[in-house]
Amino acid sequence: MSEAGSGATLLEVRDLSVRFRTRDGVVQAVSNLSYTLRRGETLGIVGESGSGKSVSNLATMGLLNRSYTDITGEILFEGTDVLKLRQEQMRRIRGKDIAMIFQDPFASLHPMYRVGKQLAEAVLAHEDVSRDAAWNRAVELLEAVGIPNARARARDYPHQFSGGMRQRVMIAMALVHNPDVLIADEPTTALDVTVQAQILELIDRVKREFDCGVILITHDLGVVAETASHVLVMYAGRPMEYGPAQEIFTGAQHPYTWGLLESMPTVEKRLEILVPIEGSPPSLLHPPSGCPFHPRCKYRFEPCDGERPPLFRLPDGHLDACYLPPERKRELWTKRIGAELGVT
Repeated sequence: MSEAGSGATLLEVRDLSVRFRTRDGVVQAVSNLSYTLRRGETLGIVGESGSGKSVSNLATMGLLNRSYTDITGEILFEGTDVLKLRQEQMRRIRGKDIAMIFQDPFASLHPMYRVGKQLAEAVLAHEDVSRDAAWNRAVELLEAVGIPNARARARDYPHQFSGGMRQRVMIAMALVHNPDVLIADEPTTALDVTVQAQILELIDRVKREFDCGVILITHDLGVVAETASHVLVMYAGRPMEYGPAQEIFTGAQHPYTWGLLESMPTVEKRLEILVPIEGSPPSLLHPPSGCPFHPRCKYRFEPCDGERPPLFRLPDGHLDACYLPPERKRELWTKRIGAELGVT
């Protein structure tokens, strides 16, 4: 979607669509999604639950059951379309070149195996080394993600770690083979604010030290405010807005993005009631016609309920899918959104 970025292109998603065949009908989980991730970048993918954030990245990992899932488009990893790879070819990439930190570390770690053993098994899955060497690599990774007394803690079980420490273990698991692409799916869910900041700082440090690209999936724009170089806003399986993070936070173009910004807690709004987005996301079994956000949009007008807007490209490379004229967007941003956030 963007040509900006200083590093080489690692991942390019082109016109990705994902449909699930269910007893009730076809669920259009992702529609016409495109983006580019470069080495050294963090792409924040933001949206409410059910917006297609995780599904699109499970497709990238090859973790969707193709027996009841239809996937079209392309997912190019260093020029190779992973959607065309056989299962054994994908297994060689998954975890080694593209790794994922899942949302619930407790569910992702086996409760009956020591943490060090699980990390060592991940090493052995792709490397021909001895078990002692794999164990030492596991300890090194635990040290790298900031777990104190790592050699002793490697012999502990997952339940003996706090939520934040389990998330660090999952980051260590993802780093076993120095991946080029690191996907973090809601990595700060259920963590307190202080631990959230530590995990986000750790992911950012990992990106710099391992020189990889990071996809950070979240429902909270505040989570990506300090770490993302680019932001992709999704709604009902579709891209609503994409641009450099600075552009999104100082000049967002789409009413849905405005709603996310208005509902984001800030120091300035600490004594105010946050403004929610009225209504609920639509059913993906029966999505609305036209713009999927129009039933909840305060600014909808005639074309919104009948015609699906394309992604309009602004002069700076910023894209958004909204029919509002640019001058009207500037007026609304200045009077309502920008003024509230202290950005004009």
